[in-house]
Amino acid sequence: MKTHILGFPRIGQDRELKKALESYWRGDSHIGELELCGRRLRQHHWFQQADAGLDFVTVGDFAYYDQMLNTSALVGAAPKRFGEQQGDISLDTQFLMARGRAPGHADVPAQEMTKWFDTNYHYLVPELSADQEFSLSSQQLFNEVAEAQALSLPVKAVLIGPVTYLWLSKCAGESFDKLSLLERLLPVYAQILQKLADLGVTWVQIDEPVLSLDLPQAWQGALELAYHRLQRRDINLLVATYFSPLAENLWLASHLPVAGLHIDGVRAAHEVQAVVDQLPEYKVLSLGIINGRNIWRSDLNALLETIQPVHQRLKDRLWLSCSCSLLHVPVDVKREDALPEGLQHWLAFATQKLDELTILKQALLTPNDARVQTALKAAAYSAQQRKADSRWRNDTVRSEVEQLSHADAQRKSDFTQREVAQAQALDLPLLPTTTIGSFPQTAAIRRARADFKAGNLSAEAYNKAMEAEIATAISEQEALGIDVLVHGEAERNDMVEYFGEQLEGFVFTRFGWVQSYGSRCVKPPIIVGDVSRPQPMTVAWTRYAQSLTNKPVKGMLTGPVTLLCWSFVRDDIPRSEVALQLALAVRKEVVDLEQAGIGIIQIDEPAFREGLPLRKSEQNAYWAWAVRAFRISASGVVDQTQIHTHMCYSEFNDCINHIAAMDADVITIETARSGMALLQAFEDFDYPNGIGPGVYDIHSPRVPETQAMAHLLTLAARRIPLQRLWVNPDCGLKTRQWPEVRAALTHMVEATQQLRQQLQQPLQASR
Repeated sequence: MKTHILGFPRIGQDRELKKALESYWRGDSHIGELELCGRRLRQHHWFQQADAGLDFVTVGDFAYYDQMLNTSALVGAAPKRFGEQQGDISLDTQFLMARGRAPGHADVPAQEMTKWFDTNYHYLVPELSADQEFSLSSQQLFNEVAEAQALSLPVKAVLIGPVTYLWLSKCAGESFDKLSLLERLLPVYAQILQKLADLGVTWVQIDEPVLSLDLPQAWQGALELAYHRLQRRDINLLVATYFSPLAENLWLASHLPVAGLHIDGVRAAHEVQAVVDQLPEYKVLSLGIINGRNIWRSDLNALLETIQPVHQRLKDRLWLSCSCSLLHVPVDVKREDALPEGLQHWLAFATQKLDELTILKQALLTPNDARVQTALKAAAYSAQQRKADSRWRNDTVRSEVEQLSHADAQRKSDFTQREVAQAQALDLPLLPTTTIGSFPQTAAIRRARADFKAGNLSAEAYNKAMEAEIATAISEQEALGIDVLVHGEAERNDMVEYFGEQLEGFVFTRFGWVQSYGSRCVKPPIIVGDVSRPQPMTVAWTRYAQSLTNKPVKGMLTGPVTLLCWSFVRDDIPRSEVALQLALAVRKEVVDLEQAGIGIIQIDEPAFREGLPLRKSEQNAYWAWAVRAFRISASGVVDQTQIHTHMCYSEFNDCINHIAAMDADVITIETARSGMALLQAFEDFDYPNGIGPGVYDIHSPRVPETQAMAHLLTLAARRIPLQRLWVNPDCGLKTRQWPEVRAALTHMVEATQQLRQQLQQPLQASR
């Protein structure tokens, strides 16, 4: 029996990679220092795996920005706008592809970014052309393998599979069948495997999570073709799938001509026996039995009941692993010294999950070992305590949720009536301009927040500091000529954590960072029980901002589905129930904002699409409670109050009808990186409400020119009725700096004014 993991967090327990990346991008360090940081992190993580007793260390899961971007570099898929590539694609070129900016390069538009399946991790979408050629163009993987071998560590290399890579890519330019590129891509994968074999690697994990999707027949056939072409005798291939059941792909996955199959034994526990029954006698089954997506300590005794019959059947052909890469959880819970009493023992971060794998293996092979018995008793006690602990139960909020009716999820009038009432109340110009909510979190803001939390700054002084930042944000927006203002969110550490800190039922870590994309890390709160809102959360700040201007100021809230998806939620409470509790809390805040005189309220739901199960058979149930949760949060106001929502970095084509069912008055969405391509979904469906397609990409430091934004606005105006078209950036501006924000928003307003002038005369004539 072997133990291994599919991947480990890259950022470091103190976010060392984030700090090294941002230092390099600022010009404060050179590339050698960045690469040294990467090497130290990799080696530390490999030794953690080896010291925990795992039989392999996983090599190839490390990325300075993104593993899909690594793969694009590996197979030579850099679009031409990033320069002619002579030899290997450099790290700076990869940063240019990811950010649109890199040392020694002129700024160019970055590649599109979207969510990795149903996670909050973002990947760089490969751009492939009909005449795409592939070539081996990066040595990073092979160098890392040699690096681990030099440390005498047992290596298992990992790659993103060729079919998944093509499935997740986009067609650049003309539309064509991406699958037609497989014949050109497979020879490069064969070269990669040959080089790994030459290095002495015996096992290669090839991730094909597309097996967790409802695949067209042609793509199912492509998987079979690919692995028939790639099979070889001198190296063992372990095809890995995760995040969802195999369903109709079960037979296909089980019979691919490879040495092993990894399955998600957490999300597809009901399929384990069927896979065992189908698996050929020569093949290894890697069972992902430890949850790689959540942070609760495993009930090892319950897991053993699942594993023991499988072990009896497969013997040494059973491997144990986590369900997916541990990229999606924090690094080490042992550092958390400020959690409520007893809670640390309920949790297992990446480091603890390594130990859980080893304990499970030992429990199968040496069940009478005293250390094993002690570990199993501790796990059982933790599971019992979590179920019995009543600290987090709130019967009042449970009763309130049970009393919610159909009427609580309905606005008083339909959109056509609300639209008239809101136009009269708000009196906004054609193509109103706004931003998504946040403005730069400056060093002064972060310092004041840190001092306040440390007790070095009084509440009064902290409030004064935040009010000064809000005043600056309002003044800047008025000077720029923006129509609908925001208060800038200076007081907020994070769009989820900030609200969680003011809601009952949440707890927080100090070091529980998880990578979202590139150097961007988030610290998800932990929902330990029933959720309620003891008092208003944003009203005072928003009321203060509105007092500084005659223009409307949006109230800014995070929606219930995003609060749910971007937290670690108890795995013994239905997610749908937690979503409704969150919806009720947000609803109360929305009503209080309206009563405070705020006429526009934005309820952000960037995770709305992300929470969707991957399998179509499971999606209707999700849409039912997710849409209801949003509507409950938004429906307690009068017609004149305009409800906005925001979504970003997701695919909308297959869910536009459900987005429409949310019935927000205005939706703002990310479209700049895709060149407005995402608007096709809204055009085909004839979306009935207001839309604000993002006209510039805030995740890149480059400042687009006015004409570039005007071009995107013109494309949007061809698809969206002018009376319902808003103008805004793709996302919040928290991570940017004020000089680039001023420049970009100046160009955005100029582009809007140009289009207003061009369209005003024909619009007046049509009236």
